[in-house]
Formats: sequence, structure tokens, C-alpha cells
Amino acid sequence: MLGSRRSRRRLTTALAGLGLFVTGAALQVTTTATPAHAATTNRVLFDDGHAEEAGNADWIISTSKPDPLSQDSSPSSETDWTGALSSWGVALQKTGDYSLKTATSALTYGGSSTTDLSNFDTLVLPEPNTLFTTAEKTAIMTFVQNGGGLFMISDHTGADRNSDGEDAVEILNDLMTNNSVDSTDPFGFSIDTLDISSGYPAAISDSTNEVLNGAFGTVTKSLIADGTTATLKPADNANVKGLVYRSGYSGNTGAFFATSTFGSGRVAFWGDSSPMDDGTGQSGNTLYDGWNDTGATNAALALNATAWLAGDGSSGGGGGGGGGGTCTAAQLLGNPGFESGNTTWTASSGVITTSSSEAARTGSYKAWLDGYGTATTDTLSQSVSIPSGCSATLSFYLHIDTAETTTSTAYDKLTVTAGSTTLATYSNLNAASGYVLKSFDVSSLAGTTATIKFTGVEGSTLQTSFVIDDTALNVS
Repeated sequence: MLGSRRSRRRLTTALAGLGLFVTGAALQVTTTATPAHAATTNRVLFDDGHAEEAGNADWIISTSKPDPLSQDSSPSSETDWTGALSSWGVALQKTGDYSLKTATSALTYGGSSTTDLSNFDTLVLPEPNTLFTTAEKTAIMTFVQNGGGLFMISDHTGADRNSDGEDAVEILNDLMTNNSVDSTDPFGFSIDTLDISSGYPAAISDSTNEVLNGAFGTVTKSLIADGTTATLKPADNANVKGLVYRSGYSGNTGAFFATSTFGSGRVAFWGDSSPMDDGTGQSGNTLYDGWNDTGATNAALALNATAWLAGDGSSGGGGGGGGGGTCTAAQLLGNPGFESGNTTWTASSGVITTSSSEAARTGSYKAWLDGYGTATTDTLSQSVSIPSGCSATLSFYLHIDTAETTTSTAYDKLTVTAGSTTLATYSNLNAASGYVLKSFDVSSLAGTTATIKFTGVEGSTLQTSFVIDDTALNVS
């Protein structure tokens, strides 16, 4: 999109390199000991309001809804609850660290229902077979953006169990691309329209990954029995990561299990419902026991991922309804929307501006890097202390406007770093109308003082503007 070329005349007011001062109360780390179970009760909601039991499916943890404890308050084996996901539910229940419920009606966020998403840390969508309404998509995306965990489980293309013209591939892609919160590839992946008949996708080698190496075991392989994969797009979300891949695939294609982030929340994707199926279910359904398949480690994958989404791990996360933990929730960046003008941030002259040539997302100020059409380097930075024991997420809204016409060459670039880590690089090739939310998990920086920095480097001919607004560094 063509934009207005900036004048080389910049503001002359120098920014004070003040760094960030945060009150002791905002950074206070809770040290009072509490019982383990009280501090780590992770609230998980399994959806059953979108034809998850249609046809030959039975994707429920129990026939007792919303509370599976009404069927058996202390299950010792998966047969104590009835459903093809009962092994999953019972395994979580037996730890004493999880509170599980089933939603049978429309999903909401911020309402009064007992199954409202604000009451949960994680939402599981086990192969939905009806489209989510506009209001439901807003609720789900807002829930994740505000810190919730989302577990999306697909099946192969054409698996339309209720014959309404929609399958899980279409429904989940619609959720990600047709919502009112962020439809610009917010999670950094799309689900492939494939029907892969069989296979044992292998896990990548990453001994530090909590999903592959968690409290419930080590993941080596999963199972495809008519499923699909995802295509990853790290340019849209640098936190997207493939963990399990279809044989012969790696990198950005053929991801059978993937994770990502959005806002302060976390996302997991699984390309088939067969791995979570424990083969029991209700009378009349012919099911397959993928949960206990000896060629795979599906139980460990499902359970570790649930724990990671809910924030039951060393690096936090989740927490859609508040959650427990040892970190005081706070937003740590000073002057996050630039409305205080040239304070707190250290920036090149003229970067923080009210110029009408590029609109702010909210308020009057924004940070506008480059946009001159001449060789230019602009920077914007702020140092911030992240308390130990916190999960931390950096987010900001970015608008890229360019006069470049190429579709293949990145002439102008914006690099985002946190400490010594490069989080993402954007260019004129990422230009789009409007602002797009970008978010990054920076929990690895907990216990340090790190500099958040944006560096825009523009070539010598056509302008590219990198416009930033509404930044945040949320800890929980």
C-alpha cells in the first residue's frame, strides 16, 4: 500500500534515556507458601456444544455435564467416566491439580454462566463440527488474547460428521481468519485441507520443550489415522513452532502438532482426533484406541500440552481467568501507548509523533520508524526488569505501509529484539492495511533487566513506514 513520504525534518526534542522505573508493588513476587494443589488448580473446559458427538464421534470426557464428578467423584480408571476422552479426563482428575467441566451451549467470555470462559484457564476444542458464531469467535479469541490456553484438535478434510457442509478443518480455519479480534493469521499457521490415511509422525529433538518433555512423560511419536497437518507461517507469528511432523516433512510444512501464542495466551494444534480417542465411548460408536497405541506416545502429548496451556509448568502461561502462581500480574512497559509523548522510551528524533500522515491505533501518539524514502535507521527502545518466576509476553500492534512494489525483495526491515534475542524481522513484504497484533513469549528473560528494541532500516529509494502502537509487556 502506498503511503505518504515523510519529510526529513524531524522533531528536535530529545528523548530522555530514562529506562523504566516500576513501583515495588508492581514487581512484588509473592513468596507466601501455599499448598501445591491450591496453587496449581488448572481449570479446563472441554467443548461439547458444536456436534462433538455427531456421527461416529464421542469426544467427551463424561456423559455427566457440565461436571464429570457427578458421574464419579473419584475416578480411578477411565471406565469410571463414559466417553471417548475419558482417559484424558480421568488422568488429569487423578493428579488433583485440575478442575474439569464440559460446555454444552454457546461459548461466552465475560458472562455469568458457570461455563463462561473467564472461569477457565484452558479451552479444548475436540474436533468441532459446527461453525462458531461471530460472538463465539470473539469470545474465544479474546479469551486467548487475555491469557487463556486454546487446544484445537482437527480431523481430515471431509470429516463432516453431521453433514452440515462444514468439517473441523474449515471450522478451525474460519475461527482463525474470520473473527473480530484479529483475522491476520494471529497464531501463525493454517490447517491443511488434506486426508492423510496413516502414519506415525515423529517429535522433534528438543529436551527443553515442556510439551515434549513434561510431567506426564516424553513424547516420541504420535498417530495419524485419517488426519491432516498445518502449514506454519513464522513471519506472521514468530512464536509458532512445529513439535511433531509427518514423515518426510520439517520446518514450515507437515506439522502434525504445533504450538503458538497470541496476546498473553497459548495455542496448541493437533491434526487428528484419533490420537485422543481411548476406544471406549458410548454404545453404538465404533472407536479406535489411539490413546494407548503402542507405536505412539499420544497420552503424554495430550496431557503435557494441557498442562502447558494451563500454565502448569516452570515457565507459566495460560491463566485466562486469573490462575494461580507466584507472580504478581502486571503490565511493565512505561508509556505503552506513547500518549505521554517523548518520555520513558529512548528513540530516534521524530519517531514518537502525532503526525496525521500515519494514524495512531488509539489515542494521538504512535511510534513511526522510517518512511522517508532515503537511507535511514530509526530505533525505539526501553529497558524493563522482569521479575523471577513470571511468565512474560511482549505484544504490540504494527502497521506497515510501503511504496515498494516488489513481491520478493525485502528492501526495508524492522527488527524486534528482547535483550540479545531477535524475536522477529518484518519488511516491506509484510505491508498490509491497518494494525496487526504481534506477540512473543519472553518468559526466558524472567529475573533479568532486558532492553526491548525496535530497529528500522530503510533503503535509499522508496519509503516503508513501520508504525507501532499500544505496546505491552504482561507478566503473570
